[in-house]
Amino acid sequence: MYLCNVILEVSSMHIISQGIVREYCRVHPDASMPLWSWYKTTEKAEWKNFADIRRDFATVSQVGGQHYVFNIKGNDHRLVVVIKFTVGRVYIRFVGTHAEYDRIKNIEKI
Repeated sequence: MYLCNVILEVSSMHIISQGIVREYCRVHPDASMPLWSWYKTTEKAEWKNFADIRRDFATVSQVGGQHYVFNIKGNDHRLVVVIKFTVGRVYIRFVGTHAEYDRIKNIEKI
């Protein structure tokens, strides 16, 4: 048996899950256009690190570990994701109003 290390080249980010975005936009139509704009930009991105994200979203914050917070619609809404750069995955962990975000006790646990 032969073992070899293979580095996969990530060509774009895969977002999990579109259904969360769709449902949130149904309930909060004011967030629809900016949230789908975030989605399309992220889907086409080839992020390798936090600096790459900042090039697309200047107001993004890293809030511990692999958790990142995006301001949506002028900070009326917040989006928290976990990003796995090596495999090109973005996991949506929370989308809500700024007030709902403020009630999160430990962002690294969501």
